[in-house]
Amino acid sequence: MSWIKERFSLLGIVLIGFLMGAMFVAGGVAAYNLYVPRQVSAENVKSAEEVKIGPADISQTVENVSSAVVNIEPYIEEDLQMSPYFNDPFFREFFGDRFDTGRQTRRSKGVGTGIIFDQSGLILTNEHVIHGASDIDVKITGFDKPVKATVVGSDRDLDLAVLKVSVNKDLPVLKLGDSNKIEVGSWVIAIGNPYGLDHTVTVGVISAKGRPVTISNRLYKNLLQTDAAINPGNSGGPLLNTAGEVIGINTAVTASAQGIGFAIPIGTVKEVLNDLIKKGKVIKPYLGVILQPLDEELAQYFGAPNTDGALVSYVAPGSPAEKAGMLKGDVIIEINKNKLKTPDDVTEAVKKAKVGASLIVQILRDGHSKSVTVKAGEKP
Repeated sequence: MSWIKERFSLLGIVLIGFLMGAMFVAGGVAAYNLYVPRQVSAENVKSAEEVKIGPADISQTVENVSSAVVNIEPYIEEDLQMSPYFNDPFFREFFGDRFDTGRQTRRSKGVGTGIIFDQSGLILTNEHVIHGASDIDVKITGFDKPVKATVVGSDRDLDLAVLKVSVNKDLPVLKLGDSNKIEVGSWVIAIGNPYGLDHTVTVGVISAKGRPVTISNRLYKNLLQTDAAINPGNSGGPLLNTAGEVIGINTAVTASAQGIGFAIPIGTVKEVLNDLIKKGKVIKPYLGVILQPLDEELAQYFGAPNTDGALVSYVAPGSPAEKAGMLKGDVIIEINKNKLKTPDDVTEAVKKAKVGASLIVQILRDGHSKSVTVKAGEKP
């Protein structure tokens, strides 16, 4: 009977071992399913919105939007550098006009990108792409020859311009998306004409938002930063989300860095697009003052209790500020009861107002608080 007991004991050990092994395998499978993403398929995806599209899935998006991306070729007339002796009176005394060949110019061609946003032929691009151009050619997919474009409106400060081409058919358009919804790390697509290489596609992510950048004497205050390759010629082209919506206008590249490009958020564009189309410019409110920040020494000199606010260093003649009685040396500390700490705060407060709106400006003058009402004018 002892051998029977030994056999059952051995069988029990084997069964226990088998059960423990099965539990271990089952736990491993469960952990794998929990932490390792499954392959996306028609069976486990209910809608396209649930799929996080990555850079391997952009070919269809590019195909859908490419025809609404155009190449822009601005032509600029440049005066050739002539010898300063030609305008020297002593030189002319001896040689007369024998060397005077008249005004000489050179016609140079630039390169840029634009997006068609209205089927009637309205195109959005950067102002610096067409700045100073005497003629503008636009190459549109499906057209054998470039089409002449005219400038509808532009703004240097925002670096935006709207062009118009007149053709006898409706054109494909790109949808303007919502740059406020884009997040850092989101995939983006850039399409453009870098170095004249037609419809080049690059892919990257949003690296940062709200970047202030100064490039070529232009101050950009709120740019999207991306590592999608952006080069000269990409300017004015679209930065797209994976749904093919424009969330930015590719604008600038830092020459000293790699993988750092910038785009104007489409939200900024939408705020001024109507002005550009209907009025040819962006209507901006202004007070007519030049401001500078306060340091401790200036605050003490002008009777301010601290360095909060903005010192008025100049008041333009005939400006809204002058009409309201503001003076050089005033310190602006509030607008419409909102406290201000820097000149940028003042600029932003005025920027949000409408032309003709009355602004209650609280100032310090000789250490005493004073309230003045300024009617915001249109910035000339």
